[in-house]
Amino acid sequence: MTTPPKPQTSAERELCGLVNGLAQQIAEHVRERAAALGLTAAQATALREMTGPMTMRELAERMSCEPSNATFVVDKLEKQGLVERCPHPTDRRAKQLLLTAEGTALRERLLGLLAQESPLAGLSPQQQRTLQGLLEQAITRP
Repeated sequence: MTTPPKPQTSAERELCGLVNGLAQQIAEHVRERAAALGLTAAQATALREMTGPMTMRELAERMSCEPSNATFVVDKLEKQGLVERCPHPTDRRAKQLLLTAEGTALRERLLGLLAQESPLAGLSPQQQRTLQGLLEQAITRP
């Protein structure tokens, strides 16, 4: 016999509301900065997450979306000359995504804009690391 789940406490509900509010602020921040560069929020997220060569599956994981959605975004970035698909060095079946020189330059501009007035800017680096650790712990909890 399993025990019924514990009802959510008022503190948990409040915390969920705060996390949701922060997520909405971050999403709006990304949308505004992306629009300033002529990008969609999804395109900006893809560029932000492209820290080096990676497969479509790896990018989709970093973007927290399905590979088909990442493919749609990358198709648009490729048409803009920002990303290129190259043969994977060790997997014949896979393609590797690489930023072009123009894509790298735009990514740097984007990262600069995202750093300006970020919803997390009011936290010290130590507080940001603490928040990151707590969120990682909450997400990976069994």
